[in-house]
Amino acid sequence: MRLPPAILANAEEVLREILRFTAPADSTLSRYFRDHPRLGSRERGAVAEGIYAVLRNKSFFTDFAEAGSGPTMRRLTILGLAEAMGADSLGGLTEEETEWLSRITQIDRTLMQPMMRANLPKWLFDKLIAQYGEAETMLLADALNAPAPLDLRVNSLKATREEVMAALAEAPVLSTPTPYAPLGLRVLKKPSLQNMPLFQSGAIEVQDEGSQLLSQIVGAKRGEMVVDFCAGAGGKTLALGALMRNTGRLYAFDVSEKRLAKLKPRMARSGLSNVHPVQIAHERDAKIKRLAGKIDRVLVDAPCSGLGTLRRNPDVKWRQQPQSIVELQAKQAAILDGAARLVKGGGRLVYATCSFLNEENDQIAEQFLAAHADFTLVPMSQVLAEQKIELEMGDYLKLLPHRHHTDGFFAAVFERKAMPKKVYADKPVDADAADAPADAAE
Repeated sequence: MRLPPAILANAEEVLREILRFTAPADSTLSRYFRDHPRLGSRERGAVAEGIYAVLRNKSFFTDFAEAGSGPTMRRLTILGLAEAMGADSLGGLTEEETEWLSRITQIDRTLMQPMMRANLPKWLFDKLIAQYGEAETMLLADALNAPAPLDLRVNSLKATREEVMAALAEAPVLSTPTPYAPLGLRVLKKPSLQNMPLFQSGAIEVQDEGSQLLSQIVGAKRGEMVVDFCAGAGGKTLALGALMRNTGRLYAFDVSEKRLAKLKPRMARSGLSNVHPVQIAHERDAKIKRLAGKIDRVLVDAPCSGLGTLRRNPDVKWRQQPQSIVELQAKQAAILDGAARLVKGGGRLVYATCSFLNEENDQIAEQFLAAHADFTLVPMSQVLAEQKIELEMGDYLKLLPHRHHTDGFFAAVFERKAMPKKVYADKPVDADAADAPADAAE
């Protein structure tokens, strides 16, 4: 079925704004669609897929868009829509544009120079080559430049995975169990979920399998005190609450009131009552100090480059800059240090990012261990075995799209050594309890 010519004009208009890289592509698209309510769901889908195709293939497309005659932005848009929807679906092209598009679509991309084929900025391509070598970098780049699947997490408080699969099949929506996450489903197409009873009842949430695994390795149990230190809109918070079977106390900390506000309707759907959203000013907020040394499990899903999500957010590779990685490292170390103060003796601290860069991952974990003698690294192989997740890992969790078919994720698990007993009047007292009033008074 051919797309109406107006779709090309709409896509070109919004692409021009997105390529300024002043805001995330998804927020720019959402605003554009709100401003153009006459666009139907099919038209919006075509525009969005065409835009994301341009962002994934920007190096390659720009080179060939500039080689022809006519407006470069229009040619870029044509290439994006052809990539996403098929060249035969485009209407309103001139004879010259049709011939030009036919030539471009016949190019064997495997014969291009590696950096052009990878469609990555030079600074990032060079980093990945240094970290993984060229062969693995190209496999990673190919995976990052393909659209991500739609993963769902089953809310175990509301349904089983088998029940959700059966209900989806009646829709009809085909799904398959994710290989690692025990409550995950991978949907084979991308249906609209918002109006489905499963979604409205809180039986399912959209969540990448890698993100589900991060929640799983926290190991939260019934009745514990748990903190999601950088909760955002709460995807992992909801998963943790379900793992705790709606018992204990789960704090969702974040500096953004807007992000925490998005968590509240999701909490209402989920049926969770053990979640306590708390806005904090920074990692040394007094609200945090009052809980120092009292928490069983702390998850730090730290602010990061977001490069692990390029399948979903391809604009990130063009908006991110090398200097921002350096700035993020300082923030990540400070947040991890602040969160560590919450952990009780014998408790666990999980540091995670949606990045595959060593600077944001291994280096931060190693710096933390060097500066905190009271914490030890729990090998990820041990953590996964505890959770009965059959996934081969060493000391750290390192998920990569081309290997695991998830977004790119990193995680390290630290355990705080048991606090030494203090003696007051010949009576042994737990150090956590002895120190609690001082912590609370800070």
